[in-house]
Amino acid sequence: MEKGLTTTSSAQAFAMPEQYEYLLVVHPSEDVYAQVMQEKQHFFNTYHEKVAIKTLPHITVANFMAKELMEDTIIRYMHRILSTVRRFDITLNNFSGFPPHTIYTRVQDHKPFKQLANALSAVDMYVRSNGCPPAKFIHHPHVTIARRLKPDVYEKAMFEFSQRMFHASFTANELVLLKRQNLFDKCRQVNVFRLL
Repeated sequence: MEKGLTTTSSAQAFAMPEQYEYLLVVHPSEDVYAQVMQEKQHFFNTYHEKVAIKTLPHITVANFMAKELMEDTIIRYMHRILSTVRRFDITLNNFSGFPPHTIYTRVQDHKPFKQLANALSAVDMYVRSNGCPPAKFIHHPHVTIARRLKPDVYEKAMFEFSQRMFHASFTANELVLLKRQNLFDKCRQVNVFRLL
């Protein structure tokens, strides 16, 4: 299910051989997942960009590089931190873009994601203290429709999608930790953190 997950952060395209990229994500509920996939299918049908249907809907909370031997400690840190976090509602509302390459559906309320970033600062300190780059916390949470677009495709799609309506809500009951060796690697699930 994690095939093709993406992030908009500036994480390295390829990890050092002894490092992996870890992503902490929220998956939408089944009904919202289906709605987003319909939009992604429409994008593919209209603009013939396979990336729209190859990448699966998710919201990235954070991503970071870490050595595999650090994984158990990171999971313990995250479990301790996230076991005190209450589930929260997420509303997706209409579309926007990151010029000149990405179309996405907007997360209306960023506050829970900012609170998660603050809570997870201990993970950032841990990875940095072990010689890894700083963690990237996503300050503009969103669900990608299509990314890595050519500028002309982006312009056409942005014009259309800025006029399309989209509204969906779901409750984030858990966060999922994934890892991959490089940007083009399939993500593997490492752990699931259930929220209160």
